[in-house]
Amino acid sequence: MSLFTTETNWRFWDQSLSAKNRSALESFAADDMLCELVGTGKSPSAVRTWVHDDTIVLGIQDHRLPHIESGIDYLKSQGYKPIVRNSGGLAVVLDAGVLNISLVLSEQEHAIDIPAGYDLMLELVRLLFPEADIDAYEIVGSYCPGSYDLSIGGRKFAGISQRRIRKGIAVQVYLCIEGSGAERAELIRGFYEKGLAGQQTKFSYPVIKPEVMASLSELLGRDITVQETVLDLYELLGSPVPQPLQPEETELYGFYLKRVLERNEKMLPRTLE
Repeated sequence: MSLFTTETNWRFWDQSLSAKNRSALESFAADDMLCELVGTGKSPSAVRTWVHDDTIVLGIQDHRLPHIESGIDYLKSQGYKPIVRNSGGLAVVLDAGVLNISLVLSEQEHAIDIPAGYDLMLELVRLLFPEADIDAYEIVGSYCPGSYDLSIGGRKFAGISQRRIRKGIAVQVYLCIEGSGAERAELIRGFYEKGLAGQQTKFSYPVIKPEVMASLSELLGRDITVQETVLDLYELLGSPVPQPLQPEETELYGFYLKRVLERNEKMLPRTLE
């Protein structure tokens, strides 16, 4: 039996509407907090949905681009706010048509290795879109490429990352649900072109090919919305009682938010002013 059809005590926290005009840094802090709460047994396993308007989430290597200031200026000129994530990977696009899902589990009773965490998220996405033939392998030419890129017919629509804190694991996926995947990829291609300016670097940044990326609406040939997908997820989990941030968790959330904000400031102290 699937974990998602047998688990009956999910904590469900939907921020697909409430977080849209807030900083995505708050979402990374929320997942860090959930990692500790779930990992220490103070919260059941959790699923959190989140959406943020027009944000580019940069990876650690991105801030080392030789002309990062030019790259940041370009993103800002396109109406996007850049931040630096606290997990691995490279630049990704967040906007109103991209749904992020965080699956937070505990390792208290048994270890969950990295591939198992990825496989659990892959299972969840396949359950959400049972009509799709979803593959998991690196899509060369996509932004933030990795071995668990999710694709249909060789075109990527999602990527997965992981975060581990105090026996808690947050497996995060971004799902391009609405809009144009190629347009999002074009934005990241412009960022790397500006950030590299033709200069050779030790780290190999991806050469973006917009045609290898698409949204699920494009791939499945039907209009799919973020809110429709959130509802499908909610029903898949057994319609749990929503449980957002609780009053007694506010201090812990504040601790992780402060840490995320300070780290982000340290990574890009000049270009984010």
